[in-house]
Amino acid sequence: MPGPPAEEPVGRALSTTAKAVTRAFNAELRKAGGSQSDWLILLALKQRRRRAQQEIATAVGIEGPTVTHHLDGLEKAGLIERSRDPDDRRVVRVELTAAGDERFHRLARAANAFDRRLRAGLADDEVAALRTILAKVRENVA
Repeated sequence: MPGPPAEEPVGRALSTTAKAVTRAFNAELRKAGGSQSDWLILLALKQRRRRAQQEIATAVGIEGPTVTHHLDGLEKAGLIERSRDPDDRRVVRVELTAAGDERFHRLARAANAFDRRLRAGLADDEVAALRTILAKVRENVA
């Protein structure tokens, strides 16, 4: 039987790092009055206004029923408005309200500050190399 590896496996190191980064990012977004789901949905709406609800689910990588739950909360908070598409009543369109736009900017400041925190002590070429390595790792598991 093989013994324990001499070094921590790359997958474990990546997994524990991803969990630590996610926890820290979520904490920063909470301080700014949101969550990672809020941020991703508001970002998707900022990138393209009046998106169909299903397009948001795809852009954010969340299942339809789960995105509906998140949209319900954002709508209740007055951050988004939903309406039926006049050309296809089956499609629900979502857009930011003024309050949603303000929340987006607050969360964007928190996300940008967090990104600067992650990059601390890394040169631009190291960040570029990290992006390349992470892309290769994603390809390897795809």
